[in-house]
Amino acid sequence: MNFFSKKLLEWYNPDSRNLPWKQTKDAYKIWLSEIILQQTRVEQGTPYYHAFVKNFPTVQQLAKAPLEDILKLWEGLGYYSRARNLQVAASEIMNLHNGKFPNTYENILKLKGVGSYTAAAISSFAFNLPYAVLDGNVFRVLSRVFGIETPIDSTEGKKQFAHLAQSLLEKKQPALYNQAIMDFGALVCKPQQPLCNQCPFSSTCKALEQNKINLLPVKSKKLIKNNRYLYYFVLFDNENIFIRQRSDKDIWKGLFEFPCYESNQPIENHQQLFLFLKENNIDALHSFNKGAFTYKQTLSHRHIHGFFYEIPLKRLSMVENNWICIPKSAISDYPYPKIIRAYLEDRLLSLS
Repeated sequence: MNFFSKKLLEWYNPDSRNLPWKQTKDAYKIWLSEIILQQTRVEQGTPYYHAFVKNFPTVQQLAKAPLEDILKLWEGLGYYSRARNLQVAASEIMNLHNGKFPNTYENILKLKGVGSYTAAAISSFAFNLPYAVLDGNVFRVLSRVFGIETPIDSTEGKKQFAHLAQSLLEKKQPALYNQAIMDFGALVCKPQQPLCNQCPFSSTCKALEQNKINLLPVKSKKLIKNNRYLYYFVLFDNENIFIRQRSDKDIWKGLFEFPCYESNQPIENHQQLFLFLKENNIDALHSFNKGAFTYKQTLSHRHIHGFFYEIPLKRLSMVENNWICIPKSAISDYPYPKIIRAYLEDRLLSLS
């Protein structure tokens, strides 16, 4: 056993984070937890994990579920491609593996939405296979302890860290080791205000020695966030309301929203919006005088600005586009992006 893994396992207490997916060897449940926790904090993801296990206790049930049901359960978690990939991967397990979760790293890696980190996590936690995990926590720990300044988002960096992670892995106890280094990054070697005075590597940590704790790990790419302006039209009569489903290869594919006009710039007057509605046989110029309810949502790569215009009509008539006329009583049955859900939570009673 190398010095690093020895120190790490001496520090580790398996009961330090009593998370539900740590109490099982069921590869299906471990897979669910790993997909949910991609880009999601543990505190936020845990209720979703419980909901998925309750509603789809087996991969067979998940594979049979309508996509809308999966998206509805995923509502509010973001990065909805993960939910779509879950259903595809579940079908792959049914069709290619006779309904049994694959038990080799190579076959797990082939599943839709599964990358090298997720495959290593499932392989080690479910089957105790010797594959080192490399997530944000592990990048941070290794870059600080060993003083590595190679950008973690570069090809060279990914190879360097992958090689180091695998060389440090305690191959006789890969599940224990992987959980230990992930917990260590979450509890001690934190992104902000790490607990260096409690760290078993404080005497050998290169980042601490060189006063580079806040500089590591290094990322080479700076993310530029764009603005998108979505103008929603809440068109309703006494009983019904219009919604539509997003189908383009874009954010929120498969989710529902209100009829929408999008712009890359703020719209200074209502003429463009009025013409958009008129093209859809909706005469509602007078309704803009009331103004819009505004909401914002920040995604990883863009800022969303939502403007909601409530437009009551005498009667909704069918239109020749992808708008769907539904009873207002059923509006909560559909999966929506977070910004739509926030609006509905505030205004749904006012539309009744």
